[in-house]
Amino acid sequence: MNTFSGKWISNLSILLAGIGSVLMFSWPFFISGDSAAEADVAQVVFIALMPLMLVLILVEVATGEIGSKQIALLGVLIALNAVIRLLGAGTAGIETAFFLIIIAGYVFGSGFGFLLGTGSLLVSALITGGVGPWLPFQMMAAGLIGIGAGLLPKFGSRGAKLAVLIVYAIPASFAYGFLMTLWNWPFLAGSESSISYLAGAGAIENLIRFLQFQIFTGGLIWDLGRAVTTVALIAITGPLLLGSLQRAASKTGFVKPSKPEDANRAKAPGLSG
Repeated sequence: MNTFSGKWISNLSILLAGIGSVLMFSWPFFISGDSAAEADVAQVVFIALMPLMLVLILVEVATGEIGSKQIALLGVLIALNAVIRLLGAGTAGIETAFFLIIIAGYVFGSGFGFLLGTGSLLVSALITGGVGPWLPFQMMAAGLIGIGAGLLPKFGSRGAKLAVLIVYAIPASFAYGFLMTLWNWPFLAGSESSISYLAGAGAIENLIRFLQFQIFTGGLIWDLGRAVTTVALIAITGPLLLGSLQRAASKTGFVKPSKPEDANRAKAPGLSG
């Protein structure tokens, strides 16, 4: 398989994973609430998610986008981020897991970011016993954040890279909360208010009701805590992590320097570029 076709297939698989994730969250706009229960929806998503993760890994391996060294690095970062997440526990919106997903996704690419996001949330839940109907949706939302980080523009200077990551972290943090509320909004809002899910109504009407629900319940304030935490952790750890992960990317084959001086810079301490 040549490099161009392999890259094309890899990008297509990542795109399909992203689209599939979004569709799983947006089910209230397409499926009547009368015919779906919370546990049933979560079960369907989980059944679909596990093969999706496996298929994406196989595609990345088959196309040469990820190899044994990269898989080992992915495993290390998943375990590390699962432990880091325990420091936040989501109290008052404080989340400590997303800064590493964003930085690593930016350095290693969307496929790696998706797998790191989903894997981190899964391992963290297994460690803490936080396995429930919400878990597959947490995994998918974190995976989407990783995909988005991999699509960010790559700049040469340290300041520009950090600025891009910080700016991205704000909408990404709110998007995570938006998605996590969306999947179980029909069950949380009841059925008798103006902010409740209305089975059979159009997508626009239900979207308006959902936004009103977010405002009424203070979900946006909770998401603000996540955004502040993620931005602060990126600002604090970003310079060191970017340099370390970029050197790891070079050593494990994610980045192939095109010039001898690029290879020397990858070995040098500090942030390359």
